Amino acid sequence: MAVSNTGIIKRNYWTTEKKKSLVAYVYIAPFYLLFLIFGLFPMISGLFISFFRWDGLSPMHFLGIDNYINLVNDPLFRKALGNTLLIGIISHIPILGGGLVLAYIMNSKLVQWKNVFKTIYFMPMVTSSVAVSIIFQSLFGFNFGLFNFFTRFFGIAPLNWLGGNGSLIKVAVIVMFSWKWIGWNMVIYLAGMQGINTDIYEAATIDGAGHAKIFARITIPLLKPIILFTLIQSSIGMFNLFTEPFILTNSSWTGGQNNGGLTLMMYLLNKAPQGGTLYGYASACAYVITVMIIIFSIVITRLMEERESKARHAI
Repeated sequence: MAVSNTGIIKRNYWTTEKKKSLVAYVYIAPFYLLFLIFGLFPMISGLFISFFRWDGLSPMHFLGIDNYINLVNDPLFRKALGNTLLIGIISHIPILGGGLVLAYIMNSKLVQWKNVFKTIYFMPMVTSSVAVSIIFQSLFGFNFGLFNFFTRFFGIAPLNWLGGNGSLIKVAVIVMFSWKWIGWNMVIYLAGMQGINTDIYEAATIDGAGHAKIFARITIPLLKPIILFTLIQSSIGMFNLFTEPFILTNSSWTGGQNNGGLTLMMYLLNKAPQGGTLYGYASACAYVITVMIIIFSIVITRLMEERESKARHAI
């Protein structure tokens, strides 16, 4: 009788546990269903479409890897890739470096009204793109722009930032891109710095270390995981760069004069769905961009790990 009671208790226990598990799975099921429908399915279908020629309506024609070969051989794609890398790499110097410096200043006792400055620096992230476009197009205007006002003040002829041969469009995009994202990185770095024990800073100050040495020897090494995160996030943002050049070139899908502001994302969207119906070709472009993002992320992670291991061996 005792054995049967034990068996009943065990069965009741497992039934209760299964019910609890079932309730938990029901709660998390909507996320996985939405991910399968709007995440995994588009990724798999996009990879499938990249091997076909398809305009979205007519029958699909299998091409194999021809879309990828044509993409790599397209000089306009190489132009877009070069513009994207140039804009992204140069703009990340003020975005990451400036964000670190601003976060350190905001975290120190040098600044009062910190919440006001945080709001000011973060405001570009929530500002309307239309308003931003009007402001920066005015700043870079040929006849009455603020930047050309300063060039005239120093005796330099006005520069056609958004026109001419298109070579200065990238400069305008770098300025606008950096202005928009420096506050975002500052907030991330500031959150990391506020997690550092203040006793470390106080000990370094007692030992006679100045702000520059504390920043270089203490703050940056302790923020390496966060810096790695922002580097990877910024690399993804670099390959997805679209809004800034599109706005500054008057909503041009070709990047303005001589494709000076053309980026990879503009190139992709110009093929489909905005400028054309080459859905297979555009899917191939999307997967090439994805592979480049993965490679950049792996390279950055490996470099950070190698530097950290060298620093440990040196110690």
